[in-house]
Amino acid sequence: MKILLLEDDVILQDILEEFLLEAGYDVESFYDGEKALDAIGAKSYDMLLLDVNVPNIDGFEILSYLRDIGNTTPAIYITSLASIDDLKKGFDLGADDYLKKPFDLEELNARIERIIKVHRLQEEIEFDGLKFIPKAHQIIMDDKVIDMRQKEAQVLEYFVRNTGKIISCDEIIENVWDDESVPTHATIRTYIKNLRKMFTKDYFDNIKGEGYRFNIV
Repeated sequence: MKILLLEDDVILQDILEEFLLEAGYDVESFYDGEKALDAIGAKSYDMLLLDVNVPNIDGFEILSYLRDIGNTTPAIYITSLASIDDLKKGFDLGADDYLKKPFDLEELNARIERIIKVHRLQEEIEFDGLKFIPKAHQIIMDDKVIDMRQKEAQVLEYFVRNTGKIISCDEIIENVWDDESVPTHATIRTYIKNLRKMFTKDYFDNIKGEGYRFNIV
């Protein structure tokens, strides 16, 4: 997960960056609002951590501009501005959270994890004119909603995220079933057979002796 951090306090930026890197995030840090906005325009980030009072373009202006152009990247304000008016302004501009300084680093991480969870619940994956909502276990095809079982959705999600790769039954079991009772290869074949029936096209290639490949033509 790639995070953009905008913080002009050199010491706090170093502390936050080190903490986020140790937590497993990929972090790019900026002191200047204009440079941060240029980076957002040139790259894709999964999360924005924005201070407000920074040089050139402040954090409020950045998020206002991004939301106006349709950029929906989740954003958390990390700021010393503590008034109710500032808090309200932050949320009105489209922030997902607002964290007042000083704050505990673990609290920041908890808020990041909460936002990730919320956005993944709403996430839509589009392919070949279809919409797939993994956490809702649904496919939307020609305005028709197709419901599936949880494990079918998880198997499909793994294939979609690995389009074009040959995937064995063992790989599916290892990545989808966690610590639950391990299914047989016949069970995996049944899941794929059921998924095939949901589509008007066959997206699954059967690679003899190796597994399956999900192809979007």
